[in-house]
Amino acid sequence: MEVTKSKMLRRLACIAIVGLIAEGRAADVAAQDIVSTYRGEAERLTQAALGDSAAYKRLTELVDRFGHRFSGSESLERALDWILAEMRADGLANVRGEPVMVPRWVRGEESIELRSPRALKLPMLGLGGSVGTPAAGITADVLVVSSYDELSARAAEARGRIVLFNAPFTTYGETVRYRTGGAVAAARAGAVASLVRSVGPYSMRTPHTGGMSYEEGVARIPHAAITSEDADMLHRMQRRAERVTVTLRMSARMLPDSESRNVMAEVVGRERPDEVVVLGGHIDSWDVGQGAMDDGGGSVAAWEAVRLIKALGLQPRRTIRVVLWTNEENGLRGGNAYRDAHRSELSRHVLAIESDAGVFAPLGFGFTGSDEAFAIVQQVGRLLEPFGAGAITRGGGGADIGPIMQEGVPGMGLNVDGTRYFWYHHTDADTIDKLNPREMALCTAAMAIMAYVVADLPQALPRAPVAGR
Repeated sequence: MEVTKSKMLRRLACIAIVGLIAEGRAADVAAQDIVSTYRGEAERLTQAALGDSAAYKRLTELVDRFGHRFSGSESLERALDWILAEMRADGLANVRGEPVMVPRWVRGEESIELRSPRALKLPMLGLGGSVGTPAAGITADVLVVSSYDELSARAAEARGRIVLFNAPFTTYGETVRYRTGGAVAAARAGAVASLVRSVGPYSMRTPHTGGMSYEEGVARIPHAAITSEDADMLHRMQRRAERVTVTLRMSARMLPDSESRNVMAEVVGRERPDEVVVLGGHIDSWDVGQGAMDDGGGSVAAWEAVRLIKALGLQPRRTIRVVLWTNEENGLRGGNAYRDAHRSELSRHVLAIESDAGVFAPLGFGFTGSDEAFAIVQQVGRLLEPFGAGAITRGGGGADIGPIMQEGVPGMGLNVDGTRYFWYHHTDADTIDKLNPREMALCTAAMAIMAYVVADLPQALPRAPVAGR
């Protein structure tokens, strides 16, 4: 019987629709299979995480005992010794520290004093990597600008002055460029030093430190942060045509690199121990506060996730490795060293998970990898829906896992309620009281479930092709 073209097109359309429905049903069945297969383990891990606030208690001991853990400091190395001993006491396998040479910047004594139009000591923090001032300090008039464009327009006024970038916080990525590059821009205009408004949306006269950079061929001038309140005050004084003069003193200096370690431990896989799911955070912090939120919390939550998997007697098909990376804050040497030390294994790294946004209420994960892998981790995310962490979105990772992600390892970052993160970030206010034991426990549960299920799936996550290869 003859079939007209229109009938054939309708028939093909019907077949396509049936196919799409079938694909959708297959995806639903696959998701149901993962949920039904692993619901019991997910519930056990969640209950164990919420049972006794163990992660919060361990983090509290870490930060109270050792304080900040800045690269090159004795406090960091003593903390790493303690962590290695505790990991062994937990019964984890292959506990070890892998050596990493890290930069050693020393803050030293520092201060800034307003001389005119009145006398006032201002809270400040030198920025990591900055040079110091002469011993007597630098006394100069201040030029306040709101942007790089304004500095360009007023470059003639900057010569011989201290330039203050008073750029209100919009997003971290947008505003932090004044911290990282402000010294170069100010030096090009002839400034003798530079200051930045602290990078954050909220302050209680809490200055914010962080990394900065210099550029070859441009004079290296001291670079420091003052509080948002004081930056606004100096700006108001300038608008009133008052002469604003300060004395900046900094004894900051760089010392030779010193040895640190990435510390790690494992639950070894029962079938494919050479295939690895890695998770962790960075154990170093800036030299202010306790580094509880950034990133002691993420590090300890990842460690606790692996400890719980071991304590519950769960042994996935693949190995789960927790890594606490060193020197994320002012060098990223730990992440790069891990990539270099494990380069031959990276083809067998199934997934890398990082927590470095504070262990506040978890919302889900951001994922970077193939479409097929994304569909699978979305299905795993359904196991996290009971406590509000089931949203798996496109795009995620972290600074420490970035080097191995560039080699093709799928990456994932824990997403949390970030409302308060930049209130405390890189300040003296980053202390244990800013975190909530239950929220940290839920972050632990989210990472434990995601790591365990992906490590136990019959097939490894499919990889996306690496660009340029």
